[in-house]
Amino acid sequence: MTEKYAVVVIGGGAAGLSAALVLGRARHRTLVVDAGEPRNAPAAHMQGYLTRDGMPPTEFLALGRAEIARYGVELVRDRVVEVARSKEFTVVLAGGRTVQARRLVVATGLKDELPAVAGVAERFGRDVLHCPFCHGWEVRDQPFGVLASSPASVHQALMVSQWSKDVRFFLHTVAEEELSDEDLRRLAAAGVEVVPGEVAGLAVEDDRLTGIRLADGTEHARSVLFLAPRAVPQTGLLEGLGAELHDTPFGPYPVVDATGLTSVPGVWAAGNAIGFAEQVVHAASGGYRAASAIVGDLLMTDLDAAAQV
Repeated sequence: MTEKYAVVVIGGGAAGLSAALVLGRARHRTLVVDAGEPRNAPAAHMQGYLTRDGMPPTEFLALGRAEIARYGVELVRDRVVEVARSKEFTVVLAGGRTVQARRLVVATGLKDELPAVAGVAERFGRDVLHCPFCHGWEVRDQPFGVLASSPASVHQALMVSQWSKDVRFFLHTVAEEELSDEDLRRLAAAGVEVVPGEVAGLAVEDDRLTGIRLADGTEHARSVLFLAPRAVPQTGLLEGLGAELHDTPFGPYPVVDATGLTSVPGVWAAGNAIGFAEQVVHAASGGYRAASAIVGDLLMTDLDAAAQV
């Protein structure tokens, strides 16, 4: 017989575990399906989460898994490959298991697609970074580089100048003519040096970034490189259910209300599944809001059904 759960949470990161914690404490039988691919896996530490500042992401997730287990929540390492909706949801896992759920939380996050520059992928999350709020304090006052991927990268170059006054903006494949006069004025005011020319790779010594190497052979001494990965939303399951999406500068994301409810009845989304800029603390909050709404939704549904008997 197909196992039945009140809620299946798809994704075992901060959003999914937070939702599962609330649901478990509300006495709902809950299953978390965790593919084991958290977005912040390359980072050694997570910052900006009150009381958890500096904690390794792996430790944070391990504590979360232990907490949900105390309330009877089941977690399985697997991947959801299909979801079908009728009166309830039928959820098919890659390992062959099929379960049913009354409600779903989709917390599948997103993937970061890095620029095709030699050495970037190997050092991402160490001294090749994307978020100054996540890592700026730890690398403060060091020589920064910022790799342009579009004219919009000017914003990143300006932002990181809060953490270092030695910033060079490598235009890479962006022509200087693509920058507006306002961009150039702001970069000059922030003391950011604009460096034209394509970046060919990184210079690394003793497992530390030491420079940015241009295609013409010029090397600029830098110990930190900021860049903007291309966000790839993991919306396949939501699209398969017919969820409404809206376009953003970072790709298509589901339309949700304040609790994370999508346009599909019974399906909530949280964390990076709803947007590019959801940090760990935001993701945990989103999972909590979604789960709280689900608890109320299930209760009222059951009370209304009982009242009609």
